[in-house]
Amino acid sequence: MMGLMVSEETGTTTSTPIRGSAESADPRSHPTRAWATRLVTVGIVLTALNLRPAIISFGALLGDVRDGLGMSGSVAGLLTSVPPLCFAVFGVMAPRLARRFGPGAVVCAGMVAITAGLAIRPYTGSAVGFLAASALALMGIAVSNVLMPVIVKRWFPDRVGSMTGLYSMALALGTSAAAAVTVPVTDALGGGWQSGLAVWAGLAAAAVLPWIGLVRAPGADSRDGERTRAAHPAPRETDGLRITRSRTAWALAVFFGLQATAAYITMGWMAQIFRDAGVSAGTAGLLLAVTMVMGVPLAFVIPRLATRMPHQGPIVVALGVCGLAGYAGLYLAPAGGAWAWALLLGVSNCAFPLALTMVGMRARTGAGVAQLSAFAQSTGYLISIPGPLLVGVLYQHSGGWGLPIALMAALMIPQIAVGVLAGRDRTVEDEAAPGRRA
Repeated sequence: MMGLMVSEETGTTTSTPIRGSAESADPRSHPTRAWATRLVTVGIVLTALNLRPAIISFGALLGDVRDGLGMSGSVAGLLTSVPPLCFAVFGVMAPRLARRFGPGAVVCAGMVAITAGLAIRPYTGSAVGFLAASALALMGIAVSNVLMPVIVKRWFPDRVGSMTGLYSMALALGTSAAAAVTVPVTDALGGGWQSGLAVWAGLAAAAVLPWIGLVRAPGADSRDGERTRAAHPAPRETDGLRITRSRTAWALAVFFGLQATAAYITMGWMAQIFRDAGVSAGTAGLLLAVTMVMGVPLAFVIPRLATRMPHQGPIVVALGVCGLAGYAGLYLAPAGGAWAWALLLGVSNCAFPLALTMVGMRARTGAGVAQLSAFAQSTGYLISIPGPLLVGVLYQHSGGWGLPIALMAALMIPQIAVGVLAGRDRTVEDEAAPGRRA
C-alpha cells in the first residue's frame, strides 16, 4: 500500500510505502521510533554546540596558554593551523567508520574524544602534550562535522533544511558563547587558564549521553537506515560513485574552503584589527562575539530558504556582497563603523550553514551525502589552512592591515563564483556515477 506525505521543504506530495500489518499491530513501534527521533534531535543540537568551543576557547586564552606552557610564537602559530588540518585528515575517515559502525556510534565516539581531549589538554604540562590532546578533541570534531549532514539526511529526509538550520544555529550559538564567556568564566574560576579551558569538557560530556541512548537502543540506527532506504531507494549509480569526477563536488569543496578561510581569518584576526584601530580590548571582544552571534538566527533561516529555491546562487551572491561591504568598511573606517562591519561580516559568515545545506541537496542518497560531505569538508579545510597564516605574514611585513584586508576581499570573489556553480540544481550522482561524464 502507498500513503501520501507532504514535504516540508518543497510543499510537494509524494507517495511512501505504508508499513505492513506486522509493524502496525505492534503499538510500541511508533512510540519507539518517535522516541529515537527525539533523541537524535537532542543529540544533533548538543553535538553542534560542541563543534567550535575547543577552538574558540583556546583563541580567547592564547596569551595565557603561551605563557603557562612556554610556547614560542611559531608553536602558537602551528596550534592555530591545527584545526583545519585535523578536520581535513580525520574527516576523510568518517564515511568508512560510519559504514562499519553506524553514524550514531561514530558521533558518540567523537563526543567522547572531544570530552577527553578538552579535559586532558590544560593539565599536560607541555606544549607537545597540549597539542596531542587538542588533536584528540579535533579528531572527534572532524568526524562529527562530516557525519552531521549524513544523520540529518538519514533521519529527516523531508526536513533537511529545517534540521540543518537547527544544527547550524546550535553550532553558531556554541561558537558565540565560547567567544563571549570563556574569559569571564576563567576569571570567575580564579583566573587560571587551565580551568577556563577544562570547563568546556562538561558540555562535551553532556553530548555523549543521547548518542549512548541511541546506540544502545536495539537496532535503532539500522531500523532508521532501512526506513530511509525503503522510502528513498538508492540508485545503482551510487555504487562506485567517483566523487572527484563531479564538477559540483569540486565547486562545493572550493566554496566550503573559501568560506572556512574567511571564518578562520575572522575568528583569529578581527579583534586585533579593531584593537589596532583604537578600539578597546573589551569592545573588540564584543564585536567579535556580535559577528559570531549573527549566525544564530540566520543559520536557522538560510537553510530553510535555500531548500525552497532550485538554485542557491542568489543567496551566495547576497552573502558575498555583505562580506565585500564589511571588508571595505574595515579598510576605510575600521573604528568609525565597527559595529556595522561586525554585523556585515557576521552575515557573510553564514555561508557555512548554506554550504552544509547544499551538501544535503547535491546528493540524492545517504551514501552520496556521506561521500560528498567527506570530500567537500576535507578538501575545503585543506584549502583554508594557508589563509590565516598568510594574513599574519602580510600584517607583519606590511606593518598594517591594508594588504590583509585586500586579500580577504579578493578571496570573496572566487567564493561567490564557485558558490553559484555549487548552487545549481543537480546532484553528484548525475555527474560522477560510473559510465557518466561530469
